[in-house]
Amino acid sequence: MSITARHCLSKIFQPITATSKNSKITRQQVTSKSQRLMLELGIIQQSIPGCFHLLPLGVKSLDKLIKIIDNEMFKIGGQKVLFPTLTNSKLWNESGRLKEVGTELFQLQDRHNHHYILSPTHEEVASEMLSILAPLSYRNFPLKLYQISSKFRDEIKPRFGLMRGREFIMKDMYSFDTDIESAKKTYEEVCNSYENIFNTIGIGYAKVLGSSGSMGGSLSHEYQFKAPIGEDNVLYCSSCQYSANIEVCEDHQKCPNCGDEKNINIQCGIEVGHTFLLGDKYSKPLKSTFIAKDSKPEVLQMGSYGLGISRILAASVEVLSSETEMRWPSVLAPYNVIILPPKKGSAESLQTEGMPEKLYSNLEEKIPGLKNNILMDDRTSLTLGKRLLDAKRVGYQFTIIINKKSAEENPLFELIDIKNNKQLYLSKEALCDYIQQNFRI
Repeated sequence: MSITARHCLSKIFQPITATSKNSKITRQQVTSKSQRLMLELGIIQQSIPGCFHLLPLGVKSLDKLIKIIDNEMFKIGGQKVLFPTLTNSKLWNESGRLKEVGTELFQLQDRHNHHYILSPTHEEVASEMLSILAPLSYRNFPLKLYQISSKFRDEIKPRFGLMRGREFIMKDMYSFDTDIESAKKTYEEVCNSYENIFNTIGIGYAKVLGSSGSMGGSLSHEYQFKAPIGEDNVLYCSSCQYSANIEVCEDHQKCPNCGDEKNINIQCGIEVGHTFLLGDKYSKPLKSTFIAKDSKPEVLQMGSYGLGISRILAASVEVLSSETEMRWPSVLAPYNVIILPPKKGSAESLQTEGMPEKLYSNLEEKIPGLKNNILMDDRTSLTLGKRLLDAKRVGYQFTIIINKKSAEENPLFELIDIKNNKQLYLSKEALCDYIQQNFRI
């Protein structure tokens, strides 16, 4: 069979380099292991401070995450839209946020002296759109609109690579309901969907009570990955299972819920998602209304729900990786299997000619989930040892090595499973069975 170029490692743009040799960023500016590994292993490259090129392997991982999110949003009736990045600043002035968070905004004006911002979020835009379409009937609600797009924040000190940048990719949903009780039900529905997303990713997380801050509203929850590098401090009570960002706790020495002082634990966390029950904070000043059953106009009740898409990628790598080797959640890994043929010109390469391609085809046929998830390391001018080292560092779960045992009468393939820390020699049938049993997508 012929393997397409996009599944041959030699054809993939993956500039592996040492951070210290990168002209754009120095080793001293690298402040997290995920940032360093993603830079060195060609997943990202810095453009300017706080802005990064997402390279092919990074985009492949991103696409997998977006697919997971799209599937969950579809299940709860979410409809995908795309709002303009450029927002008229008067909308933020009407909501009151322009003055409140103005220093964090990228602001600009056009040749006609009209003022705009590069949006970090779109509560005002979504509200204004519905106000323009008003009057809408109560029958049009609940309405759940979401997008996945680039957002902008003028960070004073960008750090941790994709985890705190000036440009980032975010999934943001805006819900509209006809009354606060319906809005609460929608809020719980989206929160459950978020939990499904994080359970699918497979990294331990905590849903904690959060501060509404400048977003406003009556209820807020954060989704946190536990990590030493995390910038949030999260209080956990093992007595009643209460958890909250310490920003909302008056006393950090005891549980705000049950009063226990002995079973309190404070850990660092990386915020990867945030939900807000907004009420009419934005819909009222921006005149987002609907026609109720009594034919009178009423103000819509809103919810806002964010997921840091690019942050989730980096935070996942941060939580799972060692200092020298990158690791991915199985469902987000750019590729799950990599095949290493023998070195060109070796006796094994002549004895196993055609075998790598047949194995590739057999794995895709037997395990449908591996479609587009197998990579052939066709850089056969390099030694197996060099290519194996690269495979371990990039973090492919399954590395299949074709060597002299593969050339025997009863061929065996060396399999390295880095997730389960196993090295095995298996027949083609046993190899397929093992990967199928241990593969999660």
